[in-house]
Order: sequence, then structure tokens, then C-alpha cells
Amino acid sequence: VHRLVTYIFVYDDLISLTCGAIIVWYFAGSFEKNVGTAKHCFLTIAFAILTALLYLLLETVVSRVSEVEDAKGFMPVAFATLAVSTTRSRMKRTLVFGVRVPVVLVPWFMLCIAWFIPHSSLLSNLCGLLAGAAYGLGYCFCLDFPESVGSKLDRVFPFNLLKRIPGLKYIPGSSAERRAFESS
Repeated sequence: VHRLVTYIFVYDDLISLTCGAIIVWYFAGSFEKNVGTAKHCFLTIAFAILTALLYLLLETVVSRVSEVEDAKGFMPVAFATLAVSTTRSRMKRTLVFGVRVPVVLVPWFMLCIAWFIPHSSLLSNLCGLLAGAAYGLGYCFCLDFPESVGSKLDRVFPFNLLKRIPGLKYIPGSSAERRAFESS
């Protein structure tokens, strides 16, 4: 059961670790700014588990047709956060390499690019994308908790400890606290 979460910490080589770190820094960081650090940590674990369960379900079917790479690294969870961000975005179009495309196509375009990253599992990235899209569209409403719960989580261990670490940027759980934090 522990492997439903620990696979996100497994990397085969330095190249896949670097690519995963860049993707996490770019996409998961903006997601954290929108939901707060405590909810981001909760959703990271939830997306890891949802992605792993979906991967296990689809892997048996897909492995009959072609060889399937094992699920490794944080990239599937980063795809989940990207899918949530794009499905809930108010923007209709965005620039990707100088071309205006619909925002909902960005994760699918990034999935095509991630296919070329060494030791990256296309199926696990697709499962992450599907899990994030399901959450973003409201099908996983049981994972949402009110901002008041996020504010309470900010005051308990380990989140109250994270606030005190110098150089670490902690994002508060409530939207009012996030606006005050951004303006300061």
C-alpha cells in the first residue's frame, strides 16, 4: 500500500530527476499559490494515490497491447496539478511557444512533450492528467475542504513549523490571508 505514494520519490537517473524538478517547480508552484501550502500537500498525496490506482487499473489492459513503463517520479502529480489549473482557469487561450492555443489543450500538449523525457511513463502521466481533470471538473468533490479547515491546518504541526523556516515560502490556507500575504 505504501507504494501508492512512494513511487513519486523514485527516479532512474539525473536527467529524469532534473526534468521532474523543473516541471514541479513550474506547475506545482503556481497551483500551491492558488490553494495554499496545507491543501497543496493534501492534494499532492491524494493525486499520487488517485494516479496510482488509475495506473494499476489501466496498466493491466494496456500491457496486453504494448510494453508499459513503471510509474516513477513526481511528474504524474505535476500533470494532475496542471490539469486542475487549466480546467479551472478563466482564461480561454494562452501562448505556447508563440502560438495561441486553448488553455484546455496545454496539458495534452505537455503530455506529448513529456513522452520524450527519459524513463517517463506515458501511462502514469496520462493517469495523473485524468485524475487532475476529474478533480478540476468537480468529480472528486470529496477531496475539497473549506478554507476554514485550511486555516486551522496552518496552525497545527507540521504546517506551523513550515511557516517558521527562513527562506521557505509558506502560502496560507484562506484566500483572504493569501491576498494579504501577496500584498506584503
